[in-house]
Amino acid sequence: MFNLNLNFLKNIKNLIFPFYRNKDLKFIFKKLQDGTLDNKIAARFVGGCVRKYLSNEKIDDIDVATILTTDQIKEKFKDTNFKVIDTGVKHGTVTIVSENYKVELTTLRKDVETDGRHAKVEYTDDWKKDSERRDFTINAIYMDINGKLFDPQMGTVDLKNRNIKFIGDPQKRIEEDYLRIIRFIRFKIMYDVSVEPTTSNAIKQNLDGIKKISKERILIELLKILGLKTFLKINKGGSLREIFSMVFPEFLYLKRLERLEKVYQYSEVNLDILLAVLLIDEKDNHEYFIHKYNPPNKIKEILRKFNKNLKELKNDKKFFEKDLMKNVYSHGKNHLVALNLINFSINSKVKSNDFSETLNKILKTTVPIFPIDGETLKQKGMQEGQSLGSVLKTLEKEWINNNFEISNERVDEIIKVNSN
Repeated sequence: MFNLNLNFLKNIKNLIFPFYRNKDLKFIFKKLQDGTLDNKIAARFVGGCVRKYLSNEKIDDIDVATILTTDQIKEKFKDTNFKVIDTGVKHGTVTIVSENYKVELTTLRKDVETDGRHAKVEYTDDWKKDSERRDFTINAIYMDINGKLFDPQMGTVDLKNRNIKFIGDPQKRIEEDYLRIIRFIRFKIMYDVSVEPTTSNAIKQNLDGIKKISKERILIELLKILGLKTFLKINKGGSLREIFSMVFPEFLYLKRLERLEKVYQYSEVNLDILLAVLLIDEKDNHEYFIHKYNPPNKIKEILRKFNKNLKELKNDKKFFEKDLMKNVYSHGKNHLVALNLINFSINSKVKSNDFSETLNKILKTTVPIFPIDGETLKQKGMQEGQSLGSVLKTLEKEWINNNFEISNERVDEIIKVNSN
């Protein structure tokens, strides 16, 4: 009932205060239109912001298509409070930054030549031609500053039916840019996991083309896919799951998502948890993924930490029992909650009740505070320097191993030993 009320309020807000009525956006559109013939529209919203507006989703990026060139745009905003950044001038793209928005403007284009990775384009003032070079019908819906739609590819119909459809011939569109295979997977997971046979066949026939795409571009799309709240639905679409596995063969354990679905509501399932569930095994499969895609260091570190602690958990039956407080202190509650979630997902021997009991224990555990710091040691006669840090580490280790207790006498003894 609460969700229904929330959606109702969102719909009302969308209706009364649509995003395009923002004063910054109105100013940008007015500037773009100034000096343009009355019968020509200089700019329209396009892509994600239109799609999300029509679907009552949160709008995070504003993309605008325009008949103006980047030089013309720069000239129009030269003496305003809006900053123009060259984010992709060679592709006809600049970004206008205001106090509240970053708006990406791209000159209308038509493809002249494509090779599966890059496209040679010509600028145009033909809105329909621009729509024909886009990937999916739902991304080719345009909207002017007054909310009037221009929908040459009937994207609104597909959006209403949650149908992700290539514009024109799927085979041709994929051959123009093989990354569209991965974008298709992403949008399908967002809206509907069923894939019609013609599209499925076109994708399978062009899978080798993905080898032409840089690993960096693939990783960006992959992380977007894994960041979707609906990603757990992938096993419900047979063809889509098959395509995903062909594109990302290192994800050997999609079936584990079925166990994760049983308990995911007890903890926020983030990217790190998903990667661990889908990759980690006893053969260090996650290292193959790291080698192949070279993800950010943060992802590498957390995957390796999960892998190390899962091995420790397997070998130490007291990990979530007698050693729980020590492990909470060493790794933090959030890491232990995630580890419990991952362990349940990958280990069919762990029962739901075991998972729940462990979760409750973790959440109820009070994290102790180490009672000694540098000032304490200085008061006991130690000098500032490297040895002080070393003594602190020695004291902390003993304090942890002694069930978070250490006597004053023992502190003095350790200081004395390390001062000689």
